[in-house]
Amino acid sequence: MKAFRLDELEAERIANDGAYLQFLRERNMSVGLYALDAGQLDPQRPHKEDEVYFVVSGRGSITVGTETTQVGRGSVVYVPAGVPHKFNHITEDLRIMVVFSPPES
Repeated sequence: MKAFRLDELEAERIANDGAYLQFLRERNMSVGLYALDAGQLDPQRPHKEDEVYFVVSGRGSITVGTETTQVGRGSVVYVPAGVPHKFNHITEDLRIMVVFSPPES
């Protein structure tokens, strides 16, 4: 078993000066913590892997392809591999758990 605490992951992400911290990598998936502050622009490009986003905290919206939806604590969004997507209109700092399958390359 591997177990993690979000407060410890957030501290590690901050200590490494990055918006993204991969904290688990296995044969069929990887998991990370992604942070975007209020008003920040999301620099993502499409990924080669399928993704699931779970919003841990914050508020904003996400555009996937041509569809946009509001997100907040508890939101879960699936993004197919290769589809353009970005978080936008971030009104409260977003902390997002990201699952990639297969693992992010």
